[in-house]
Amino acid sequence: MEIREVFARNLKALRLAKRLSQEELAHLAGIDRTYVSSLERCVYNASIDVVERLASVLGVEASDLLLRPPKGPTEIDREDDK
Repeated sequence: MEIREVFARNLKALRLAKRLSQEELAHLAGIDRTYVSSLERCVYNASIDVVERLASVLGVEASDLLLRPPKGPTEIDREDDK
């Protein structure tokens, strides 16, 4: 998974966890709603300043938006355990 995809997934998951619409998040971060949408769809790259502003609104560290999900066992691995 590319870092842009990681960022997009984390951004959307954290936004939804905070029960914020794209419009609300954008307003609080001082960016355009269509830009938030584009970030979540991997259309644009976010600048480090935007990452910091989004993280601040979401109540996380900027680095949290770039954390890759932990690698768990694959479906095949789970089948082997049976």
